[in-house]
Amino acid sequence: MVRGSATRLLTRAVTAVRSGQSWQQQQVRHLNIHEYQGASLMSKYGVNVPKGIVVSSVAEVKQAIRDAFPGEKEVVVKSQVLAGGRGLGTFKNGFEGGVHIAKIDEAEDIAAKMLGQILITRQTGPEGKPVNKVYICQKLSLANEMYFAITLDRVSAGPVIISCSKGGTSIEDLAEKYPDMIIKVPIDIFKGITDEDAAKVVEGLAPRLADRDASIDQIKKLYGLFRETDCTLLEINPIAETVDGQLVAADAKMNFDDNAAYRQKDIFSFRDKSQEDPREVSAAEADLNYIGLDGEIGCMVNGAGLAMATMDIIKLHGGTPANFLDVGGNASEGQVVEAFKILTSDEKVKAILVNIFGGIMKCDVIASGIVNAAKQVQLKVPVVVRLEGTNVDLGKSILKESGLALITAENLDDAAGNAVIAAAK
Repeated sequence: MVRGSATRLLTRAVTAVRSGQSWQQQQVRHLNIHEYQGASLMSKYGVNVPKGIVVSSVAEVKQAIRDAFPGEKEVVVKSQVLAGGRGLGTFKNGFEGGVHIAKIDEAEDIAAKMLGQILITRQTGPEGKPVNKVYICQKLSLANEMYFAITLDRVSAGPVIISCSKGGTSIEDLAEKYPDMIIKVPIDIFKGITDEDAAKVVEGLAPRLADRDASIDQIKKLYGLFRETDCTLLEINPIAETVDGQLVAADAKMNFDDNAAYRQKDIFSFRDKSQEDPREVSAAEADLNYIGLDGEIGCMVNGAGLAMATMDIIKLHGGTPANFLDVGGNASEGQVVEAFKILTSDEKVKAILVNIFGGIMKCDVIASGIVNAAKQVQLKVPVVVRLEGTNVDLGKSILKESGLALITAENLDDAAGNAVIAAAK
């Protein structure tokens, strides 16, 4: 499991390095689940959700519609990817939009254009994400669309519920256009949500048709779900009011704290690795911290602080880091080998910089890992190594006697400069 404190530093480092780029892939410390999974969870807690059924193949669509929506004239067809902005996304096959309201006889064709394809949204980056499942939902007659979320708030040191009488668009846009309409209700973690708290949230939503007491009950059930499942974010955009006066969660975005995986096993079984960077998946399995960037210099370091310094100095010398890979304080030789495999799997990498300051981590272990990695992985790019600290002389001796064509450096500034030069050749 990714180490929390290192990951938070890692996130800041990546954000700093990527500033000015056209998109950012943020490292997270939580599980993200699909909409259909979130809707299923909410339903179990008594929250009103549209009827829906998930399909994995075109062959399943017709049967699913026949079973779940007899007599319906229209359904909503939603691609399932772990990214926002699906409705305005574009598939690599040219099909526009990851969410469609479709006539019953058109749903199968629309699903066929989504399944197995790559959807690109403003949150996925240019590589997009694969659509392996499509969620077919009941089309509701909505009278009003609003915004609702529960997240963790540093100011109040606990959960905060956010509501807005406008919804259906991003919270950033809502905050810009309607700042006075956004209501924040901090929840006391010891008392839990009170009727008064829930009433304030409902007042922020300002439903016109939904029963007030029933709406308060729905808010309390949503908070119960958030608390009992170790959520870090529960966002419903829109939470909608139907023409028959019911408050319904018409969408679902839910994140869960990785530190609670041991007690939320059922929820963490929802993890969809196909939506993640395969290098990050491999790194996590080897207990390494990794974030893929879009530069040309692969970085292997020990410690998040050293990683930030390494990336900063690479940028100072005119280069760009291709990743952030932290082997931690007591990585084994095998982990170092896995780290090299991950680094060399990135075709954009033109040089690798190994920067190790040996405290708990011993330089000879790193050196042995580099040598063994070279035997298992065909190193086609130059490797710059800077070692300092525990067993540094033994580590340098192992590298020297290996016969590998390595570029050694005595300090970080020299190492970064050599890596930038090597990557440019």
